[in-house]
Amino acid sequence: MADSVRAVGTVSRGIRCPIIREGDDLATIITESVLTASKDEEWGFKLHDRDVVAITESIVARAQGNYCTVDDIAADVKAKLGGETVGVIFPILSRNRFAICLRGIAKGAKKIVLMLSYPSDEVGNELVSLDKLDAAGVDPYADVLTLEKYRELFGVNAHPFTGVDYVDYYGKLIEGCGAECEIIFANHPQAILNYTKNVLTCDIHTRARSKRLLKAAGAEKVCGLDDILNAPVVRADGSQSGCNEKYGLLGSNKSTEDKVKLFPNDGQGLVEEIAARLKAETGKNVEVMVYGDGAFKDPQGKIWELADPVVSPFHTAGLIGTPNELKLKYLADNDYKDLSGEELKEAIKTSIKSKGDNLVGNMASQGTTPRQLTDLIGSLCDLTSGSGDKGTPVVLVQGYFDNYTN
Repeated sequence: MADSVRAVGTVSRGIRCPIIREGDDLATIITESVLTASKDEEWGFKLHDRDVVAITESIVARAQGNYCTVDDIAADVKAKLGGETVGVIFPILSRNRFAICLRGIAKGAKKIVLMLSYPSDEVGNELVSLDKLDAAGVDPYADVLTLEKYRELFGVNAHPFTGVDYVDYYGKLIEGCGAECEIIFANHPQAILNYTKNVLTCDIHTRARSKRLLKAAGAEKVCGLDDILNAPVVRADGSQSGCNEKYGLLGSNKSTEDKVKLFPNDGQGLVEEIAARLKAETGKNVEVMVYGDGAFKDPQGKIWELADPVVSPFHTAGLIGTPNELKLKYLADNDYKDLSGEELKEAIKTSIKSKGDNLVGNMASQGTTPRQLTDLIGSLCDLTSGSGDKGTPVVLVQGYFDNYTN
């Protein structure tokens, strides 16, 4: 009798949950939501060892009540950068991610010199096309443009998805908060020092380099977004803002017109508690992670999705590492090119079962994806949950760690 063959590989499921509010018991809600979904008459499933339960960072921060206000941001910026002329460099172009933070920053200074990277921001939002730069003879690696020169050469460039002219939008936002605004375009952090020695560098993944270059070039006060709201702000009434000790404003999102949801604080205990509860309920060793933005690039808009500082800030130990996989089509086309049918199938299974623990450099692994497991699974989960009205802030991934031999 032939061995039974499982015909299904990796499955990603959105798990519907109640709307999460501050103070909610997430460990209970998530555990019960997964178990309830598993018993659904039409869409039900069984849990297995090494299934992954992934939770959006948003509901973790909401349950923690990790918020700050525009005025909290203003107070921290003023305290750390002096409240006079502040250079704000390399922000991303986003109404959700950065615009509300910029309101707070502008309220904490008398003048903002806004330095935008070009032709696009760090995550790929385009201010001007490379073709237009070429036609104008502009070298983005060397040339510093004033707002007037930018407009003369390139006019108005609305974002292809949102229709927003971010240059105009950010300028008016700053002025609307009572600060003077000057806008320049450059790609070297040091360029801002011709305007001010007090700098807030707003890049996400290159922030350590920007800080280093600015300090080496003579900046007097240098902060990143990770240095703003990295500790609570004490308000006039004695209450305290939220904060994120490691990431500050990085990973934050607009909540209301005057309120920002920060990246969640320590959630390691949460993921481990959920894993323990699911083990107690089902007997299965389930991995658990918190995820934010996935790490992928949109081919049409050229936008790199990862605006959070990391994909997964908290996860159980079984999600540490990278895949260790063989490329089946390489084996089929090379090592076993003369085989077919059941003989080919068994040869490939034997290769998988005998593969080493580290395939780096092995030609049979070329074309696989040597990224962190949390980045790969987090990207899958981000695409599954979406950012709209699906109502599935928890995602269950099954079969991710299986291979052709299972």
